[in-house]
Amino acid sequence: MSREKSADRLARSPIHLLHRAYQCASDVFQAEMAKGELTPRQFAVLVTVAGNEGLSQTDLVERTGIDRSTLADIIRRMLKKGLLQRRRTKEDARAYAVKLTEEGWRMLKAAEPTARKIDERILAALPGARGEKFLDDLQAIVRSLGMPPGATPRGRD
Repeated sequence: MSREKSADRLARSPIHLLHRAYQCASDVFQAEMAKGELTPRQFAVLVTVAGNEGLSQTDLVERTGIDRSTLADIIRRMLKKGLLQRRRTKEDARAYAVKLTEEGWRMLKAAEPTARKIDERILAALPGARGEKFLDDLQAIVRSLGMPPGATPRGRD
């Protein structure tokens, strides 16, 4: 395959472009977030737990899309930082329920304005209403591809 065809192929590859877009967005997040205190995934965990205190780690996997082993590592690091606390659930002694600590709430409240600015900066790369359309398209991809094989997507546009 010639170099030119290879470059064209990547320029039209959704998986490659989504990966590159994630890298760019992650770089912006790290550059803007104070002292690199949070990663994008840690922020996603804080937001998810804040809105759903007492979720199990399995529930967090389902709601964030972070794979089980990566999430376990993220939770472990956030426990060390004092951002989260966990306890065994009453329903299943093998499962942990996760909630924010006071420091976790403080970190989330401090990070939210910056995260909003980062989202706005990323979407500003697209003119006019294309930012909203892009978000809708990303949600459609997640709804469709984030389902178990054989399941029928709901609410497809």
